[in-house]
Amino acid sequence: MPRCRVDEFSLLTRGLDNQRAHILATVDGLGETQLTTPFSPSGWTPAGLLQHLALDVECYWFRMVFSGEDNARDGDPENAWDVAPGGGLAAVQRYRDECALANVVIDSHAPDDEPMAWPDRWGNWRLANLYQMVLHVLTETSCHTGHMDIAREFIDGTQHSVIA
Repeated sequence: MPRCRVDEFSLLTRGLDNQRAHILATVDGLGETQLTTPFSPSGWTPAGLLQHLALDVECYWFRMVFSGEDNARDGDPENAWDVAPGGGLAAVQRYRDECALANVVIDSHAPDDEPMAWPDRWGNWRLANLYQMVLHVLTETSCHTGHMDIAREFIDGTQHSVIA
């Protein structure tokens, strides 16, 4: 039987797009108050999680670290998890925008291209290339997808994946 040839990087980026879409589908239909009201003891909100994914994950890894855009977060809050009441829908749009900007970076580079600006804060730990960076972002986004599923169920009972 012939072997199936698979473009692993395309599968990886498609997986990332699927997780991004899952996050957005999970918050679809939530209003400002639902997006910005803490429901857990730690105080995070769905909007805070979205803004974290936008700024600390998508923007940070793809635009700042990989592309070397040192001013990519100018004007943004220092703590991405902090979203003021009334900023929920803006956090949703920011996440959409940062995903689109990240895709421009991903689409214009090869999987083995190296990051432009590796931060000193990570010491000897390093993601060597775009492939590893996409895998890292996919892993973090997937983890937070589960958090958002639970948040939505607590907010209004909506279940993305129905467990029966």
